[in-house]
Amino acid sequence: MSTTNNAVLLVARILLSFIFILSGFGKLTDPSATAGMITGAGLPAATALAYLAGLFELVTGLAVLVGFQTKIVGWALALFCIFTGAVFHSGTVAVPGWPDAALGWINALNSIMMMKNFTLAGAYILLATVGAGAYSLDARRGATSAVAA
Repeated sequence: MSTTNNAVLLVARILLSFIFILSGFGKLTDPSATAGMITGAGLPAATALAYLAGLFELVTGLAVLVGFQTKIVGWALALFCIFTGAVFHSGTVAVPGWPDAALGWINALNSIMMMKNFTLAGAYILLATVGAGAYSLDARRGATSAVAA
């Protein structure tokens, strides 16, 4: 793989890692909003699941950033994005007492969040397929990319 392609993969990994590093840290420091979404979806143990999600997001985000176990982490994040998009961002949102105009805006935003999750899933599948590139811990430890130069 060319130096340019390896540099582009590094930039892509950095950009793809931010959302999960920041989101995971946020969930670990204040899980209440995520726990509320989990409760709203009808899942049990909302606070514990929020902390687990935060830990998962932080660890996998850091793994993407440094390019460690990229194929495994890429698939795990793709599945996570599809699951969370389908469970938490599909359908309509109803907040008792909110004006219809605000609900319309929230539902539009929720739809965008679902599309964002599915799009990210595609990016993580691509990363899992191509690998982390030369500027990664995977390359340092001798893991090979799935796609040759």
